[in-house]
Amino acid sequence: MVADNVVLQVEGLCFAYPECGVLDQWQMALPAGLALVRGDESSGKTTLLRLLAGELRPQAGQITLQGLSASDAPKAYAQHVFWADPRSGELDKLTARDWLGSLPARYPQWDAAVLATHTEGFTLHEHLDKPFYALSTGSKRKVLMAGALASGAPLTLIDEPVGGLDKPSVAYLARALTQVAGQPGRVVVVAHYEALPGVPWGTVVDLAG
Repeated sequence: MVADNVVLQVEGLCFAYPECGVLDQWQMALPAGLALVRGDESSGKTTLLRLLAGELRPQAGQITLQGLSASDAPKAYAQHVFWADPRSGELDKLTARDWLGSLPARYPQWDAAVLATHTEGFTLHEHLDKPFYALSTGSKRKVLMAGALASGAPLTLIDEPVGGLDKPSVAYLARALTQVAGQPGRVVVVAHYEALPGVPWGTVVDLAG
């Protein structure tokens, strides 16, 4: 049973690659707000996000988002999740503007004003008409995070957010995350090896690796 204040419930999650195990009977319950998944390299942070996104299927266990089961209703579940892997080359041929322009049709709670704020805050204007393959690591991550934060998705997943970011962009990211911390019915899960200073994390989950 999922408690009334829990947005995302994970129970008995098991996942292993052929060469190694990752999660064994793993569980967590997240209320609305900011959640940090913290762990060292190869501790399973990205794998967990991919499982939460429905990109990987667990060998056992249940993931439930606002009453929707990832295994029983995968299409409906996926419509409530934002996930864009910063390491993927899937978007390489698209321009940042075209990709961002495709998102309102996928996310009913999309907020164009929020996107405009983050485009300015992350200084993305000069990069919008570049294809993803031409973006630096930092610029690509900033485009993906601007889309993530503007999506309004009940489950928003962000992986290793500060890779390639300069200090002003890291400071802006902390402010941007703080702004979404109080949104009702929405949990933003950030995977990183340490807590970002100044961010009001509601939950911190440590992966031992």
